[in-house]
Amino acid sequence: MGSEGDEKRIIKKPRFLCLHGFRTSAEILKKQVHKWPQSVINELDLVFLDAPFPCQGKSDVEGIFDPPYYEWFQFNKEFTEYTNFDECLQYIEDYMIKHGPFDGLLGFSQVGAILSAALPNLQDKGVALTKVPKVKFLIIIGGAKFRSPCVAEKAYSSLIRCPSLHFLGETDFLRQYGSELIECCVEPVVIHHPKGHTIPRLDDESLKTMMSFIEKIKKDI
Repeated sequence: MGSEGDEKRIIKKPRFLCLHGFRTSAEILKKQVHKWPQSVINELDLVFLDAPFPCQGKSDVEGIFDPPYYEWFQFNKEFTEYTNFDECLQYIEDYMIKHGPFDGLLGFSQVGAILSAALPNLQDKGVALTKVPKVKFLIIIGGAKFRSPCVAEKAYSSLIRCPSLHFLGETDFLRQYGSELIECCVEPVVIHHPKGHTIPRLDDESLKTMMSFIEKIKKDI
């Protein structure tokens, strides 16, 4: 019986709940992530979730990816005021209760990456994900920070302590904000790439960095 338990530990993959970008979908994020080599995909258990609200405006991916498109919550132009934010947090928690447990979060762009990076400290402060196991790992692609003081105070008043992997594009319009987010993390691993606001393909160096990160977190699940 002990050997069977050992075997289960050996084959367990880090399980990530994947949160898509602004006005896209789980299916779109899945297609974007699957540009990565199969050697990476095979090492992770990735679960893709559609945001709770139908898209309330034009999507930037129209004509590139097919609808439907969804959004996590609504916000003003300055990204300082949010509508349906608490409902969004509850929606994610309900999904994690029903389909979990999850080891980590993978997020892209607005609002997937911003949300993913904020959730560990919101969880620690008792604001979100209070009924599920702690988020242990983050993969952040094209990330940034919340600008609303009431959310930011809880999300970044202490350092984000879980191991995190960040993708930072040289021409990403969120690059500066992604760098500011990285400064909030205790154990950030950063993959720099020459592209813009996108999920990049992995060159030899970034593949090596990502596989090293995966091997490290596998020891902690």
